[in-house]
Amino acid sequence: MSFYQRHAFFCTNQRDNGRACCQDHGASELRRYARERLKEAGVFDAGGIRASAAGCLGRCEEGPVIVVYPEGTWYTYFSREDVDLIIDEHLLGGRIVDSLRI
Repeated sequence: MSFYQRHAFFCTNQRDNGRACCQDHGASELRRYARERLKEAGVFDAGGIRASAAGCLGRCEEGPVIVVYPEGTWYTYFSREDVDLIIDEHLLGGRIVDSLRI
């Protein structure tokens, strides 16, 4: 059994050479927002759902990006509304959000 029901990794990488990176799109702020939403929903704990920061996930040109496990689903997002959709539909509801899927 997995420690978490689902685990979302938000790339929060910041590149210093001018190349595209997820942090250019406010990835850390939106990850913090997702964590707060999950805490408010009462699922941010062992056996529930986790939203963690990750270093470079290698897809910054498509970013910002999130990968959700155990499904291994990759998303791009640009706003709180996009993060809300991923939380409500996939993390809480188990339904992949095709409109944001990479």
